[in-house]
Amino acid sequence: MPKAYWVSTYQGIDDNDKMAAYGKLALPAIEAAGGRFIARAVPAAAFELGVKQRTVLIEFDSLEAALAAHETPAYKAALAALEGGVRRDLRIVEGL
Repeated sequence: MPKAYWVSTYQGIDDNDKMAAYGKLALPAIEAAGGRFIARAVPAAAFELGVKQRTVLIEFDSLEAALAAHETPAYKAALAALEGGVRRDLRIVEGL
């Protein structure tokens, strides 16, 4: 079964307090759902659109696990804490 990944790219962080609150809740929620953080940083280089903002890559054992993690009550609480604090794009993709 292929692994799956959350790929989160930030366009901007508008409220650092909300981002911090999200981080405190999201990290344990994602890890409890089987997620493993692969990368969490500002890109070393950015091409095409050239956006050098925070990027996060999280690995899950399957697409089903990745989708389920997003729907857990613990992660929903993290999203509520983040509401309006960032502009980002979260995609869930299946590995090869």
